Amino acid sequence: MYARITPYKMKPGSKAAATKIMESLKDKIMALPGQKSFLNVMNDDEGSGYVISTTELAEMSPETGEKVKALWSAFSEYLVDEPKAHSFTVIANWKA
Repeated sequence: MYARITPYKMKPGSKAAATKIMESLKDKIMALPGQKSFLNVMNDDEGSGYVISTTELAEMSPETGEKVKALWSAFSEYLVDEPKAHSFTVIANWKA
């Protein structure tokens, strides 16, 4: 299993609007090829956060990359900068 971790920073006061957009995109996010899980965390004070997705695919295809870029574009008015994903091999994925 692999993880894509994407740091991001939102503009002040945009959490509620961005959360609504995210919720409306859930089906598209979860339908990405190889997608197993999606976790979004954010610091309320600073607007900085991370998207952590687990996937079965080591590499993102160009087509999937375009889909991910389109998903992030839905948040463009609320983002400080364009997010950049980092890929990792999952060593442990424990759950209670």
